[in-house]
Amino acid sequence: MPRLEGRVAIITGAASGQGKSAAQLFVAEGAKVVLTDLNQEPGSTLAKELGGNAAFRRLDVSDEAAWGSAVAATTSRFGPVNVLLNNAGVFEPKPLLQTSVQEWEAHYRVNQLGVYLGMRAVADHMIAAGGGSIVNTSSAAGLRGMPAMFAYSATKWAVRGMSRSAAADLARHNVRVNCVLPGIIDTPMYRANGPERCAEMDKQIPLGRRGTPEEVAQLMVFLASDEGAYFTGAEFTIDGGMLA
Repeated sequence: MPRLEGRVAIITGAASGQGKSAAQLFVAEGAKVVLTDLNQEPGSTLAKELGGNAAFRRLDVSDEAAWGSAVAATTSRFGPVNVLLNNAGVFEPKPLLQTSVQEWEAHYRVNQLGVYLGMRAVADHMIAAGGGSIVNTSSAAGLRGMPAMFAYSATKWAVRGMSRSAAADLARHNVRVNCVLPGIIDTPMYRANGPERCAEMDKQIPLGRRGTPEEVAQLMVFLASDEGAYFTGAEFTIDGGMLA
C-alpha cells in the first residue's frame, strides 16, 4: 500500500527544487496534492504531468487571505487537508552589512511569515479532521551561523522555534509538526551562490557530494506518513554530515 494513501497535501514552493521532488513523490505514494508557487507556468505544467491527483494553485505565502482561499480550494477538490509541507523560500546570500531592509523584509515575509500563515491556515482543519502532519523546511543555516547568509539564516532559525512551539501547542490534537533541515542540496537555490562559492562549500561535506532533492523528499514523505506517527517537535538534519 502506498505510504500516503488517503492524504491530502498542500506543498508550497512546488514548482522547482525540493518542492517539485516532494510533489512527485507524494503523488507516487498515493497522496492528492495541491502544488503552490508564484511561478505559475512550471507549477501548472508539473501538476498536469502528475495527473488527476495533483492540481496547481498560484500562492503568495505571505498573503493571509490567499492562504484561506488555497485551503478552501484544496478541500473542495480533494477533501480536508491533513498534510502541509511549508517549503517555499527565498535566498539572497549576503552578509549583514550588505543586507538592505528591503532584502531582510523579503526573506522574513516568505521564509518566516509564510510558514506561520500556512500553519495557521491548516491547523483548525486538521484538528477538525482528527489530526495531521505539518513539515516545515528550515536549513542547516538555521543551526549554525554562516557567512554571507544573514537574512536567510535568521529566518531559518525562526522556523525551528516556530515548529517546536507549534508542535507543543498542537500535539493534544494529534497534529504533528516537524522540521527538516537540509544542508547542501543540488537545487537552483543553492546554485545561486555562484560556482566559486559552491565549490568551496561543497568541500565541507564529509560524504563528498551534494544531496539531491529526491533524498529530501523521501524524508518529507516519512514525516507525513504513519511511519512518522510518533515524531513531533523534532528536527531532522539531512546534510551529508556537514554539521557533524
